[in-house]
Amino acid sequence: MKGALAAAVLALGACTTSPAPRGPAPSEPATAPTPAPTPVAERNGVAVLVPLTGDNQAVGNSIANAAKMALLDSEVDTLRLTIYDTAGGAEAAARQALAEGNKLILGPLLSENVRAVGPIAAAADVPVIAFSNDEGVADDNVYIMGFTPTQSIARSVAFAADNGVSTFAGLIPNSLYGQRAINSLIVSVEDHDGRLAALETYERSRSALEAAIGKINARDGIDAVVIGDGGQIAKLVAPRLTHGGWKIGNELWAAERDLGQTAALRGAIYSAVPDGRFQTMSNRYRSRYGNAPYRLSSLGYDAVLLAARLSRDWESGGDFPTRLLRADDGFGGVDGIFRFEDNVAIRALEVRRVTPGGTEILDPAARAF
Repeated sequence: MKGALAAAVLALGACTTSPAPRGPAPSEPATAPTPAPTPVAERNGVAVLVPLTGDNQAVGNSIANAAKMALLDSEVDTLRLTIYDTAGGAEAAARQALAEGNKLILGPLLSENVRAVGPIAAAADVPVIAFSNDEGVADDNVYIMGFTPTQSIARSVAFAADNGVSTFAGLIPNSLYGQRAINSLIVSVEDHDGRLAALETYERSRSALEAAIGKINARDGIDAVVIGDGGQIAKLVAPRLTHGGWKIGNELWAAERDLGQTAALRGAIYSAVPDGRFQTMSNRYRSRYGNAPYRLSSLGYDAVLLAARLSRDWESGGDFPTRLLRADDGFGGVDGIFRFEDNVAIRALEVRRVTPGGTEILDPAARAF
């Protein structure tokens, strides 16, 4: 199966045919010489910056392993992939990557690390394709690959509005992630001529959460409550909401497989990247590394596939062809299609409904932009 998944999602190469030779046939079949592999010194360097130790080492190693698997699957021999640990300092990792000749940086994962790495890479004219979901760290030289709450909430609100929901409420944590979710909720509701009847934020404590839930329950006429937090918080919140309308989640819910065990969440919706190809990748990852990958590992896989695809136009020893990241028709990968707008990966999301045994797809993701 080597290369099968990569070929399916990115079509990395094209086949050509040569005209038939003229003249008499040779007495023995001609054998084409096997191309020699590209010497390591001539390969273009790609650095992957992730936490390999410390608090986030599990997800960091999962992303790194998926990145290495993608390079093998792509069967491209013009790239050299090197993994650097950001746990000891993202700036130091970036400086080492640049000193060792890498012309493209994939990662880091955390937004504060992206802020530290961005200016260092920009000074060397090396682009950064980060795994963060914080759109605020994108700039001229930094591209964001992560799954953002902005897109997930916008997709779900649009689906709900198309199905008769007009009055929304928001229950969202008081955090940077929460602020992105709030902005998306306000804009999305306005875009669909809806009404935001209540918007409650909370600190991460049970008492603050209970108080916010009480304020939502005190409002009448709410058709849908947007819970802008992860699945574990949703399991606590949903049974306490007294409104009989829709419950809407976000892309974080995709990491939870047992949401349907909470009866109050059955029928809730959320939007996320398609999961089918990730399951295929996950099975192959498990066979190779002996354990299941984290959901975010697909970011490492798809980022390397992207680099492999563009390597056809990347001159050996030259700068990475950043202009090609702005292709209007976008790119494909484990997480479906995406393209960069304002240096943020815009993704085609599917709408899912929580069921007792998992989820079902209500509205599939688009297959083309």
